[in-house]
Amino acid sequence: MDRRQQKTRQAIFHAFSKLLETRRFENITVQEIIDAANIGRSTFYAHFETKDALLREMCTDIFRHVFEEHLTQEADHDYSTGEQRLLQRLEHILYHLRENQRNLTRLLCTESGELFMNFFKEYLYDMFTRYLDEFQGDVPRDYLLYYLVGGFAETVRWWVSKDMQPSPEEIAGYFMAVNETHNTREALPA
Repeated sequence: MDRRQQKTRQAIFHAFSKLLETRRFENITVQEIIDAANIGRSTFYAHFETKDALLREMCTDIFRHVFEEHLTQEADHDYSTGEQRLLQRLEHILYHLRENQRNLTRLLCTESGELFMNFFKEYLYDMFTRYLDEFQGDVPRDYLLYYLVGGFAETVRWWVSKDMQPSPEEIAGYFMAVNETHNTREALPA
């Protein structure tokens, strides 16, 4: 994609994000996105088939690196070496969500936040599937998977409501501590 196409794409994302701040997704028309981005109809459709495709692509842009399988060294964290257990993966995700705080807050705290959260959960589902063996317990794996995805998604929503003040390490630690408590519950005295 050349620079001009990237600029147009960013203008569309920006216009769409602004509209999502005040309107429900289903009430936004492609024409409103086109007008807000100051582009032509054919330009919009050259980039996206529908507004649903636009939302999916915007989420994919945010999540592409966040959920990358092989972690690399970053400016504010490095999980590229050593064993990549679930705790490190969650911290990595949280660091990147914090980097995208403005967009994330805009998307989660609007009337259309559930659409964004559904895309987020799709990525979480794939990620947690790879780490199920780190959990003990006598529950069906599909139940455990849904529990982890829902729990972490709501943890992120809570974190955003707190202006992402606790560090990514603290939030990931909270999540893991709650799940360790559940995993060791059977060993606790009655």
